[in-house]
Amino acid sequence: MDRPKLVLASTSPRRLSLLEQIGIVPDAVVSADIDEEPRPGELPRPLAQRLARQKAEHVAAQRTDAALVLGADTVVSVGRRILPKAEDEKTARACLKLLSGRRHKVLTAVVLRPSAGWPQGNSCERLVETFVIFHRLTDAQIDALIAQGDWKGKAGGYAIQGAAGAHIRQIGGSYSAVVGLPLFETAQLLRGQLVGKPSGGWIA
Repeated sequence: MDRPKLVLASTSPRRLSLLEQIGIVPDAVVSADIDEEPRPGELPRPLAQRLARQKAEHVAAQRTDAALVLGADTVVSVGRRILPKAEDEKTARACLKLLSGRRHKVLTAVVLRPSAGWPQGNSCERLVETFVIFHRLTDAQIDALIAQGDWKGKAGGYAIQGAAGAHIRQIGGSYSAVVGLPLFETAQLLRGQLVGKPSGGWIA
């Protein structure tokens, strides 16, 4: 292979699907098993950056082949408050009630790290900030979103590509970043890695 392998440090089907949308198929998909709990006093932006870095670094350190590892993390916040990933209906409902009629931020960090087996590679990263505004949700609308079920495991208790999309009045920034991966910025980072190198099918 003329280029290093591309490894996605995430088993998120959304991130894999987004990459495939722009013609990128990773050579490997690996789960990054890290603690994603915010540290005491940690703010949304530093949290997204730290977790994306740790995911990429965790996987990169384990690979002895020539590889470039892509890590990403998405954080939903209202002001300085970080919203959790909704793992149960109670959490999802609380998130939706908080977001109802309000503007909130979605911060997605993307990081590329060379593996231990590719010391000549370059590290780079981007942070993308998008604002999203829900209209004021009725109790019946929240009930319907909860029943639909696509909130499970989602930061902020909703999936913009799912039923919640019918209730989002405005978005400013990167739609794909809210889904889980900012495609423009990811493509730019990958192109930067390929300057002077054969693309090997990564991206045009």
